[in-house]
Amino acid sequence: MAVNRRKGMIIGGVVAGIVVVVVAAVSAGILDGLLKKSPAEYAKAAGVVETADAVKIPLKALDSGKALFLSLESEGRQLYYFALKSRDGAYRAALDACDVCYRTNRGYRQEGDLSVCNKCGQTFPSNRIGEIKGGCNPHPLARAVEGGYLVIRKAAIAEREDYFVRKRS
Repeated sequence: MAVNRRKGMIIGGVVAGIVVVVVAAVSAGILDGLLKKSPAEYAKAAGVVETADAVKIPLKALDSGKALFLSLESEGRQLYYFALKSRDGAYRAALDACDVCYRTNRGYRQEGDLSVCNKCGQTFPSNRIGEIKGGCNPHPLARAVEGGYLVIRKAAIAEREDYFVRKRS
């Protein structure tokens, strides 16, 4: 009987240890890569509508201030971009690439009110996104608010397709 109790305590301790490790990994963001949706899944969940010449993002999908990372296929390349509502209330959009680090295809991530370059670590406050061009700033995209949507012309995204690697056939 004592042996079974000891085995139970050991197994219970191992399970508790695994739970602690998983909880710590989730809070540290280590498992984020496994839990993230693709840009297409985020677009669908957010209600993004693509027309022949534009991408229409519902403003309500951006109202939280959380960046919505999206992609568009153009002439054999996957083009990445993002949109957000900045802390000053403006709706903004930029390529998920910059003039300096784009060759690494690493883009940006959002940490609170900042966009952070995944290559060099430079940070950019949300109210500068889509306004400042050059250096490691996210490359701005022209956009307009029409009705309840932030509208980005596909041509505006595609004109910088050179920032993204062509798919291999």
